[in-house]
Amino acid sequence: MCFAIENDDNELIMLDIIHRFVELLDRYFGNVCELDIIFNFHKAYWILDELIIAGELQESSKKNVMKAISQQDQLLVDEEGKESHNKDLLENYSRK
Repeated sequence: MCFAIENDDNELIMLDIIHRFVELLDRYFGNVCELDIIFNFHKAYWILDELIIAGELQESSKKNVMKAISQQDQLLVDEEGKESHNKDLLENYSRK
């Protein structure tokens, strides 16, 4: 992960945003470490996308960000369930 700021940006606000991002990662992964980010980088980017958009803080509420991430996780679970169900149907159909 990389953060860049311009010379006229407020450093304390940027530190607060980075701190908020780390807190969200810690909430999501539970005591986050480098390996969590390496093996689940797409989830780390989802969290970052919910927090920041176009370089600006999009959502300041950690609760709302975690709610959005939970909804995305549920969508993935639902899609994986549909894919495995469709695969089972195709296997059963091909046996007939």
